[in-house]
Amino acid sequence: MLRFIAKFIVWFVAISVGLTLLYRFVPPPVTVTMLVDGNGITKDWESLSRIDRNMVAAAVAAEDGKFCSHNGFDTQAIEKAMVRNADGQRLRGGSTISQQTAKNVFLWQGEGWTRYLRKGFEVWFTFLIENLWDKRRIMEVYLNVAETGIGTYGVEAGAQRYFGKSAARLTPLEAARIAAVLPSPKTRSVKNPAGFTRRYGNTIAARIGTVKREGFDACVYK
Repeated sequence: MLRFIAKFIVWFVAISVGLTLLYRFVPPPVTVTMLVDGNGITKDWESLSRIDRNMVAAAVAAEDGKFCSHNGFDTQAIEKAMVRNADGQRLRGGSTISQQTAKNVFLWQGEGWTRYLRKGFEVWFTFLIENLWDKRRIMEVYLNVAETGIGTYGVEAGAQRYFGKSAARLTPLEAARIAAVLPSPKTRSVKNPAGFTRRYGNTIAARIGTVKREGFDACVYK
C-alpha cells in the first residue's frame, strides 16, 4: 500500500507539473467544466494582446484587487471569508484569480464533500501556476476559460454573444458587465442585467479607472 501511494504521488506530481508547463505555452483544449456542460461549448481563444485592457481591469476590480501583489493566495480575504462563514452568514469564498484559474483549468466545480478534496488540489495547482507561469499568462488563461454564460467560455465568446464585437473593443461598461456575472454565469444576465447585477456592474465600471491609475493590473503589462 505504501509503495502504491508513493508511486501515485510521484506520477501525480510529474503529470501535474508537465501539464502546467505545457499550458504555459499551449491553450488548454478543454476543461472538466466544459466537458460536463450539457449546454454545449462555445469558446474562442484569444491572446491577451487581443483582449481590451478594460476587461483585464474589470476582472481585477471584480475578482482580485491584489492580483499583482499576492503569490496566489489573498490571506486577508481568506480570513474574512472564514469569519463570515463561521458566523453563519452566506457562504463566501476568498479565491484569487490564480485560484480560480487553477480550478477552472485542472479541476472541477460543485459543492458537497468533494469541494474540500478539490480545495486541496487547488492549492497545489495554484502554487504551480504562480511559479511556472507569469501573471500575464495566468490572466490570459483565466479570461479564456472562465464561464461567461450558459455554454459560453472566455471573454471573446462572451463579447461576441452579448455585444456582437471582439473582446479587443470592449468599453468599460461592457467589460464590467461581463465581469459582474463571473461568480454566477448561469443565473446572471450580461445583456439585460437587473437589480444587483446591474448595480454591481456599474460599481466595477467605476473601479476600472482606479485599477489602471493605481497600477493594480501593472503586472499583466510589464
